[in-house]
Amino acid sequence: LESVKQGSTSSDQVPWMKENCRIVLASSSPRRQEILRLWGLPFEVVSPKFAEDLDKSEYTPQGYVMANARIKCAEVVMKLAHPRYPQPEYDDKVLIVIGADTVVVRGDTILEKPKDAAHALAMLKHLQGRDHQVITGMAVSVAGAEPVAIFEETLVFFAEMKDEELKAYIETGEPFDKAGGYGIQAVGCLLVTGIQGNYQNVTCLSGLKAGAFEGPKGGSAVLVMDGSCK
Repeated sequence: LESVKQGSTSSDQVPWMKENCRIVLASSSPRRQEILRLWGLPFEVVSPKFAEDLDKSEYTPQGYVMANARIKCAEVVMKLAHPRYPQPEYDDKVLIVIGADTVVVRGDTILEKPKDAAHALAMLKHLQGRDHQVITGMAVSVAGAEPVAIFEETLVFFAEMKDEELKAYIETGEPFDKAGGYGIQAVGCLLVTGIQGNYQNVTCLSGLKAGAFEGPKGGSAVLVMDGSCK
């Protein structure tokens, strides 16, 4: 991504992107898909099979989400390059693969998706009445290059809730596919009293802003990774 140039605008570059880029989201998350649709750009979904079984003790929370995002992104890049997946209609397009991972962090504890209702209740009780961090790592590969990763953090404040209220929320089924056991973009917003930082980061994708890089046909594509890197 040495050719990334910050500071460009995206509105006049969207047509070039539509014609010359193939954007692939390495995630089955409907929330990440929704955010990409807001760009008004076509994309496809290729879900990685990575088990997300890295040893958390070997990483900081920020390093953990970036490592997960890189692995997901690289797996899909390799899958698309395999001869088993010939797609000649894309040969002249710039391949952009986006991978992401989100966790909730309270103190030194990394919270991912709850395993069952009891686990979800324990997570929510751990978070209630306190603040916690939502950290999203995102990795992008352009034209088959090694993925470059960033992370972004948002501080979230939780309300004090009774066990009965938390159990009622769990019964909606919403917690089970979400880091930390809640979704701020739906019923889970009732648990939140405020945030400091990027809202989209809490909904599981952030860090892409308007920018440009040179494509093989001389045009410019909108893509800037805006966040912190370690």
